[in-house]
Amino acid sequence: MKSFVPLIVDAGIPVASYYLLSDGFGFSTVAALGWSSVVPALRTVWSLAGSRSVNGLALLILVVNAVGLALSAVAGDPRLMMAKDSGVSSVVGIVILLSVRTNRPLMTTGLKPWVTKGSAAGNAAWDRLMAGSERFRRAERRFSAIWGTALLTECVVKVIGAFTVPVHTMVWLGTVLTVVAILAAIVIAGGSCADPMEKMVRAEVEAEAETVAGAERTTADPRRGNTGWWGT
Repeated sequence: MKSFVPLIVDAGIPVASYYLLSDGFGFSTVAALGWSSVVPALRTVWSLAGSRSVNGLALLILVVNAVGLALSAVAGDPRLMMAKDSGVSSVVGIVILLSVRTNRPLMTTGLKPWVTKGSAAGNAAWDRLMAGSERFRRAERRFSAIWGTALLTECVVKVIGAFTVPVHTMVWLGTVLTVVAILAAIVIAGGSCADPMEKMVRAEVEAEAETVAGAERTTADPRRGNTGWWGT
């Protein structure tokens, strides 16, 4: 449920706010679109303040939201405004894709706790695999590549829809496209990257536990490590 809170705040609340402001309070389309994007921006600020650390992805989303709100103040055409929101949001997908070529893919922030289950043994196994397994590193990079591609594709489709679909329809359709893109990324990236990485981490944890247990048995019975006749 905690994982779905950002999706509800960033997608569900803006849609509900738009229709409430436009249909319930008579706001113009442009004003309703602008005010409905305030809550996601505030959530990102609150998330950054509460984490007491700089989360690269959260910071990027905050900047994108801030730019979107600033441009909303000068955009008088609702279609242009919706296209602008999708265009600015595409920066997130592009930056994620660019981060794949670095040692710190942006989506790793959410991937690592899922794979390691937040345990000390899991985190240690993650670090060993990152240092010694090219297959593990490729899966980590591919995870971010899939997410970046899904988000960028969603933005392109939404830009096209902004100029071809009625605004009142595109408000909820845009949310549907976002949810579809997220679910597609979860299924594809989870099956091809997260699940194999989780199995590799689990196997590494079990192997390390067996190594430690073997060392403890050897310490308890020194003859186990001796090559004399009693060890044969």
